[in-house]
Amino acid sequence: MTKTIVVLGGAYAGVGVAHRLLKYTKPHVKDLKVILVSKDSHFYWNMASVRAIVPGTLKEEQYSQPIEKGFAKYPADSFEFIVGSAEGVDITDKTVKVSTRDGERVLNYDHLVLATGTRAVDGTMPWKSNGTHEQVTGLVTQIQDKVKTAKHIVVAGAGSTGVEAAAEIAFEYGKEKEVILLSGDEEILGGDSLASNVSGELKKLGVQVRKSSRVDAAHSTPDGKTEVVLQSGEKIVTDLYLPTMGMRPNTEYLPADLLTDKKFVDIDEFYRAKGTQDVWAAGDIVWKPRGSFVLSDKQAAGVAKNIDLVLKGKAPTPVKTIPMDVLMVATGRSRGAGRLGPVKVFSVMVYMIKGKTLGVQQLPSYVDGSAF
Repeated sequence: MTKTIVVLGGAYAGVGVAHRLLKYTKPHVKDLKVILVSKDSHFYWNMASVRAIVPGTLKEEQYSQPIEKGFAKYPADSFEFIVGSAEGVDITDKTVKVSTRDGERVLNYDHLVLATGTRAVDGTMPWKSNGTHEQVTGLVTQIQDKVKTAKHIVVAGAGSTGVEAAAEIAFEYGKEKEVILLSGDEEILGGDSLASNVSGELKKLGVQVRKSSRVDAAHSTPDGKTEVVLQSGEKIVTDLYLPTMGMRPNTEYLPADLLTDKKFVDIDEFYRAKGTQDVWAAGDIVWKPRGSFVLSDKQAAGVAKNIDLVLKGKAPTPVKTIPMDVLMVATGRSRGAGRLGPVKVFSVMVYMIKGKTLGVQQLPSYVDGSAF
């Protein structure tokens, strides 16, 4: 009897789980079938979104490639790719309701993998993929056009995304454009130990960092600009407003009892949704301890291994990710700041590990599975 694994989410964790199961489990579990469901027909390398918004820096194929093509090497009866969005999960009947362009489908599963990640609170920003390929790349193109013509740019939110976006624009244009980075907190990066190093790098690039400047509202003006209103009452009029604050988990389709109070999937040490035996989760949808490319990959590997063990009649093992908290922040295309746990690393190392390419050279290997 066919063992069906439904994987929801076509980004780092979802694609990683699907490829691992097909490469390493399928040869031993002959009746295995993997169904991958994704809103986006393409794998969007969102790590590079902060650079993609700068005109002329990246071609579309460098940050977005078709998913289905990467799975073509597997037997046709062992894999199915569905472009659609999950609308509901019934863990009792073991079904998933999926909305596609051709109508609604109900998928039966033996094991379910939740990897639908998070989305930007502001849906007009391309920091995450939360739509079709055409919608996501359309957002990138729109922002490129606005970046090109803007003389004054406000980036709101001084987490990693905000810092990197501000740095990329300033690196490319220098004094041609005035770039302001607003931090709602007293320090950028939420007061992380890297804050002073990153502030220094931003200063070198000419980015104006304004701390304790939390945005209350933003309004379009009749002349096409944006008025940004701070909680202090101050108003800033800008040519381009780029909010990066806040990520929201894509979990609306899930039963409430599978979620934490912050709406992320509540998991046990095996990365199985608590209270279930055959529902697993990996990536930003669990936000453990936070969203991260490296963590998503490790979690996906752990989930794939545990499903493999269970299918072979063995007990799952606790998922181990990385032994320390790692943070790497690129500040343009030549420098950066980072730490391995509490130990800071040289700027040139951050450049080589992350800032030089933002990982886009790995996209083809993620799509075709050779990275796993």
